[in-house]
Amino acid sequence: MTDAQETAAAPAAQAPSADAAPAPVPLLEPREGIPPVTASAEDLARVVEAFGAGSGPVAVDAERASGYRYGQRAYLVQLRRAGAGTALIDPVACPDLSGLDEALAGSEWVLHAATQDLPCLREIGMRPTRLFDTELAGRLAGFARVGLGAMVDNVLGYALEKGHSAVDWSTRPLPEPWLRYAALDVELLVDLRDALEVELSRQGKLEWAQEEFAAIAAAPAPPPRKDPWRRTSGMHKVRRRRQMAVVRELWFARDAVARKRDVSPGKVLTDAAIVEAALAMPTGARALSALPGFGQRMGRKQLDQWQAAVDRARALAEEELPQQGQATSGPPPPRSWADKDPAAAARLSAARAAVTRHAEELNLPQENLLTPDTVRRLCWEPPAAVSAESVSGALRGLGAREWQIAQTAELLRAALSSPGA
Repeated sequence: MTDAQETAAAPAAQAPSADAAPAPVPLLEPREGIPPVTASAEDLARVVEAFGAGSGPVAVDAERASGYRYGQRAYLVQLRRAGAGTALIDPVACPDLSGLDEALAGSEWVLHAATQDLPCLREIGMRPTRLFDTELAGRLAGFARVGLGAMVDNVLGYALEKGHSAVDWSTRPLPEPWLRYAALDVELLVDLRDALEVELSRQGKLEWAQEEFAAIAAAPAPPPRKDPWRRTSGMHKVRRRRQMAVVRELWFARDAVARKRDVSPGKVLTDAAIVEAALAMPTGARALSALPGFGQRMGRKQLDQWQAAVDRARALAEEELPQQGQATSGPPPPRSWADKDPAAAARLSAARAAVTRHAEELNLPQENLLTPDTVRRLCWEPPAAVSAESVSGALRGLGAREWQIAQTAELLRAALSSPGA
């Protein structure tokens, strides 16, 4: 048994199709109580020693201040391991956790939705080489609801209190109810891992999951997003290139202010306000102040700052304006395929149907069997000579895992070779 099972054994894992379970047991307090927050070099050294001496997988979680602070840095890191108990670490006071990372070298880390937490963990020196993602495991096992609370409920029979997930974790000191919530998030994570491993093995999917986990651990940090201003909410309303330039200038001006003040950009200026200014193209601060999102409490200095961004866009030469569409290396949007390449559209239709049908047979989401982007790219530019081998090679080149190739290569070969494709 894991340490969390020593005093309160959890119910056995339930298959996704199992009958409704009894009401979950509320999990109200961490077993050893709420641990003190580690916020000094001396306390961190003790945590490093304890977790290095612990045994088995280590549960890891991180809390950010999305919507409150600039960026996605971690403001609390939670860990639990057999023999070490639970630790709550303040990464603001202890910004370098590379020593802890070294103490855990070779250990399996258990995270829920790992891709959300890994970037902020890497920033503070924590880089797992082995992991088990309980959310992804739940998807592969066919669970309809894969949030941590739902998984702990459905698989272990306990109810986690989730009321503090969206609070401002940069608050100091952190209130006791928040710390309790944070500690409970890792209380049963290893138990959940163990139960899901049994379920995946029962379904014959454990090796698939292990391939997925290895790919996540080995994946490099993604490059910075190109033209991030294009993701401004409401951007679809902006049609003209000079209006797009206003969005771009306001986006970067807002980003600079948000970074300097360490606040979420949306708290500086909303996306809706940026779009309104782009559509109206105000010629002065007074006209700007009449637009939604710029009036009321906004001071003259702020208005002048935003108007200056609008004026910069108005003054740009034609060749300096952003282009209407963002250049992409992939295929065009599928809605245009029927006109651009009817054969490719037929291939895509057949391939999508085959992948969807097989995903349903395997009881897992289609996007986990094979990503839609992979299917699109293969259908837009199929191998010159379609065969199971050439399709497998193409999928491998597109980043598909071996288990995905084994499950889909023959289906896709048939789809690419079907009449009309």
